[in-house]
Amino acid sequence: MTGYFEHVLQLPLTYYGNTHSGRLMKVMLQGTDALMGMWLGFFRDNLASFISLLVLLPISLFINWRLALLLIALCVVFAVLTALIVRKTQTLQSSVERLYSDLAERASDALGNIALVQSFARLDQEVAELRQLVGRLLTAQMPVLSWWALAVVLTRTATTLTILAIIIVGTFLHIDGKATIGQMVTFMNFAGLIIVRLEQVVSFTNRIVADAPRLREFFQVWDTVPAIRDDPDATDPGRLVGLVEFKDVSFSYDGRRMAAAHLNFKALPGETIALVGATGAGKSTAIALLHRAFDPQTGVIEIDGVDIRKFKLASLRRNIGVVFQETLLFNRSIADNLRVGKPDATDDELREAARRAQALEFVDNKFSGFADLVGERGRSLSGGERQRLSIARALLKDPPILILDEATSALDAETETKVMRALDEVMLNRTTFVIAHRLSTVRKASRILVFDSGQIIESGTFDELVAANGRFASLARAQLIVSDQPATAP
Repeated sequence: MTGYFEHVLQLPLTYYGNTHSGRLMKVMLQGTDALMGMWLGFFRDNLASFISLLVLLPISLFINWRLALLLIALCVVFAVLTALIVRKTQTLQSSVERLYSDLAERASDALGNIALVQSFARLDQEVAELRQLVGRLLTAQMPVLSWWALAVVLTRTATTLTILAIIIVGTFLHIDGKATIGQMVTFMNFAGLIIVRLEQVVSFTNRIVADAPRLREFFQVWDTVPAIRDDPDATDPGRLVGLVEFKDVSFSYDGRRMAAAHLNFKALPGETIALVGATGAGKSTAIALLHRAFDPQTGVIEIDGVDIRKFKLASLRRNIGVVFQETLLFNRSIADNLRVGKPDATDDELREAARRAQALEFVDNKFSGFADLVGERGRSLSGGERQRLSIARALLKDPPILILDEATSALDAETETKVMRALDEVMLNRTTFVIAHRLSTVRKASRILVFDSGQIIESGTFDELVAANGRFASLARAQLIVSDQPATAP
């Protein structure tokens, strides 16, 4: 299970875009349970059954081949019936397992968005849709159960008929002097042993058929090769300086439309580079390429003059701190969430990071300290509180490269001012990339890159771009940051 879990955590973000976490959890739990059950079941019970059949049948032939033919015929009947039922139920069981996965995904989705369900009064609808899915599951499951029930009836009938046949045939053979009473009793005992073993084999086959779709899903995930992984000669560079350069970098999600096209720019250590533009312009994609959420199709991204693909993935990401627009928190204590980037951080370091991120006040007043749980996805916190903890987490990590993805979007104006002052301090002597829609947050940036359709169409300081009266100036006027009067270049 831990190996599967480690493998899943290494899969790229694009994989999670198409696969629900509830489905992955179900595949992990049921897949490992099926593997363990089959392993233990085979060696604990069924291996002895196979060996018993291989031993008993030749012995029975040696004792009396005429009566032994009845036992062999019984084994053939069991084999034919089992093969028939497996053939009938194999496809049906795959459909059942897909519905189980859909059920796990649906329930997990509703529970993970409980605030949405309650606020939009979707309780009845969600329950009704889940009930429909359960109904479809039962409808698909019943034919499988019916076929195996039929198999049990037919095999039990075959065993009863075999016992009767041994008695009848044995009686006639005894009359003809071709079988003794002792042989008849022996074969009755043999028949009882073989029947028990055959039933165990059929039960094991039933389990294999039921678990086969689960194992197929399990190994499909297991066999998925992470698109982003360490090169064989990747190294750990230690702490980087923070010289970042994009050299003709291009990337497309679907192979048709370019999300990033021929990006060329350099960020010197200590500089603050702001990326602005409309939604979908390519800002977040460019930064995702920097910390290797994806790899570019063409071009090279270098840090300190070295292609980032030459670094071990873990070491690269240890050098990059990210404050996401969507705050991501574990259902763990405040301290555990802050220590994500620095597991050995002391309590004093936690308090200092929280203070600088304007989070210490609510940690002390709203909670009883850093040991309190934040709830699933931080639900016990407000949006602004979650964002401030996210900023404190990045401050505690103290990376040479910092990424702020709309880091102050959930803060009120007063708190934003305080946090921006803290960020101004922490951005000193480190390379910082700021993704922003609110242009008021990028006035102090060393350089602003204006993105459109995956390309950089303008570059310069805030004042230079306003004076150029291009796309950035239009955005600034739309946000009432500068006057409507067109600026004139000197």
